[in-house]
Amino acid sequence: MTKKNISIAGRNIGAEYPPYIIAELSANHNGSIETALEIIKQAKRCGADAVKLQTYKADTITLNSRNEEFMIRGGLWDGQSLYELYEKAHMPWGWHKPLFDYARELDITIFSSPFDNTAVDLLEDLNAPAYKIASFEAVDLPLIKYVASTGKPMIISTGMADAEEIQEAIDAARSGGCKELAILHCVSGYPAPSEDYNLLTIPDMINRFGLVTGLSDHTLDNTTAITSVALGASIIEKHFTLDRNAGGPDDSFSLEPADLTALCRDSKTAWAALGKVDYGRKASEQANVKFRRSLYFVKDLKAGDVITEDAIRSVRPGFGLAPKFYDEVVGKQVSVDVKKHTAVSSDLISNKLQAL
Repeated sequence: MTKKNISIAGRNIGAEYPPYIIAELSANHNGSIETALEIIKQAKRCGADAVKLQTYKADTITLNSRNEEFMIRGGLWDGQSLYELYEKAHMPWGWHKPLFDYARELDITIFSSPFDNTAVDLLEDLNAPAYKIASFEAVDLPLIKYVASTGKPMIISTGMADAEEIQEAIDAARSGGCKELAILHCVSGYPAPSEDYNLLTIPDMINRFGLVTGLSDHTLDNTTAITSVALGASIIEKHFTLDRNAGGPDDSFSLEPADLTALCRDSKTAWAALGKVDYGRKASEQANVKFRRSLYFVKDLKAGDVITEDAIRSVRPGFGLAPKFYDEVVGKQVSVDVKKHTAVSSDLISNKLQAL
């Protein structure tokens, strides 16, 4: 059975822990290993828990064909064939070891999305601590089973998948031997409008599938991701780049360093603010209790005088009887001489309040 919480490289992930932030490097290296290394460095500086790669070659993900069904029409990559896009966007396999080594030197977790079995084999040679299944591959049940056979934690994105397909992917992971499994709510639009995210799906996923659940967010800012934390998201994945205007395949819908820093900070603040059900007085409130309202005399009274409505008021501060005793105090007598601006207390009333 899968666990309520999972752990990747020693970091516990689940509702009891701050959100796990994944910076998705994707194709934002733009053909430069130096750029890829700098993205890892900046992800660490911004406070991300992990940086994630994508491991494929054009030949392992599609066919070299310009038949119409292999062509992209509309959107960011209009007019390109799938092969052309992936040939340009893929991470050269020879880069993986230096990138893994550099991330470990910086003490930031690094793992990847494999797109076929040979990619899994490469990542196993690098001792990847976890695996991510991309939304487009969530229907590739043999791949999911092969990843599961590694025994490593697995995260599955669910963009485009309906509830039945999500369950099939979960069942494939479990049957393959995966013990630590998480799923991510996702909309596979690039970028995706916030209104498409229907974040109320997240608590339903948590209840329906009983797994650690998070968000793979393709919106252009952090609002959707931070909101998801309040609905139970334990993982947030966002594409990350050095420059949104660099012209790469994924740059335009990726976060820049200042944005990722804000996401890491604000998502953890949102999680901390959730806390627990607690109606008790908080430590930050203690000093202000004395400034709540209470009853004060506003007239000088002699011993034996009846306390009339115009003799007391509910005002700040809170050193007198609570305002709820107002009706009981009116009509009673004072037991001693009282100066105006004196807090009303039971000791000053000759015939004591029944409620006290």
